[in-house]
Amino acid sequence: MPDLKHEFPLDENLTYLNHAAVGVWPRRTADAVKSFAEENMRQGATDYPEWMKVERELRGRLKWLVNAQSSDDIALLKNTSEGLSIVAYGLDWQAGDNIVSTDQEFPSNRIVWESLKSKGVELRFADISGDDPEAAMLELVDEHTRLMTVSSVQFATGIRMDLKRLGECCKEKEIFFCVDAIQSLGALQLDAQEIHADAVVADAHKWLLGPEGIALFYVSPEWRERLKLNQFGWRMVEQSGDFDALDWKPARSAQRFEPGSLNMLGVHAFHASLSLFEEIGMHEVERRVLERADALMAQISAHSDLELLTPDQPGRYAGIVTFQHKQLDHAGHAALYQRLMASGIICAHRAGGIRFAPHFYSNIEQFESVWTEIV
Repeated sequence: MPDLKHEFPLDENLTYLNHAAVGVWPRRTADAVKSFAEENMRQGATDYPEWMKVERELRGRLKWLVNAQSSDDIALLKNTSEGLSIVAYGLDWQAGDNIVSTDQEFPSNRIVWESLKSKGVELRFADISGDDPEAAMLELVDEHTRLMTVSSVQFATGIRMDLKRLGECCKEKEIFFCVDAIQSLGALQLDAQEIHADAVVADAHKWLLGPEGIALFYVSPEWRERLKLNQFGWRMVEQSGDFDALDWKPARSAQRFEPGSLNMLGVHAFHASLSLFEEIGMHEVERRVLERADALMAQISAHSDLELLTPDQPGRYAGIVTFQHKQLDHAGHAALYQRLMASGIICAHRAGGIRFAPHFYSNIEQFESVWTEIV
């Protein structure tokens, strides 16, 4: 196990419980950014071939992270929204088609699908507040369903979805299965093959402890060449290094979804962050994340004035723990959020309550002191 105190030298006055918004960088990531900046200042792109090596290694680490069949299945994009847009405008829609989603999605996984209304595509929202959220989604599927899109973990309530169950249905009915994994990648294990995902999208800047401006886009080999391209440039062609060629065709790999130059600073940072997950192993990362979520939920349940909004059944939660104070209204929770932030408890105001999101390195011993600010 790496020295986590060395990797995460957080300010002593902070209890950082906000990885579902923007995560903390490990020391190695900050060092990689500093080194890359220094190299640029002193010698520019003299060693660009070495940068490309880091890029290839990053794709390999992302292949490992989602269990892709090949690094060719991995594209490096700007953010989750870009990946979802590639899917939304890559499919050949017909008037009357529908998309099944949930009523708890983050705007990134809603607005892009709503934009297809002009093509005659219906977006159906399943109410997943009940005991069987997957059944609620599957009930909306019919012969006109072309795509199912869902967050692996819901951003506000923290509900964890049974992706394998949904994916098996989509595979059987030949429905495109699109997973917004930004609230689980880096916290939980994810196997794109096991869940039958056609696309998995996630930014680096939350649970993956990387920078903003770079994201994973996994697309299955079966769909890689079937998605229509809507962005074009020098990098998305098969011979991207031959600048004199007049004839071109899209790259056979997922690089076809990368029209221009990559965020190479982000590549170096993301590469460094993922090395930490490799060293620890995602099984151990997941165990530690759930251990910290368990501790928070137990402490919430011990206070009669607090109500847990995140389901506490095993398999139904990940790293997000959201709760409400029974004596506070929406404005009261907003004021509580401001008070927590001012006291150094970094969190979020979501679902009308307070959202905590610790990571594998978070100090459980700090959690007890949090409640003195709340109850």
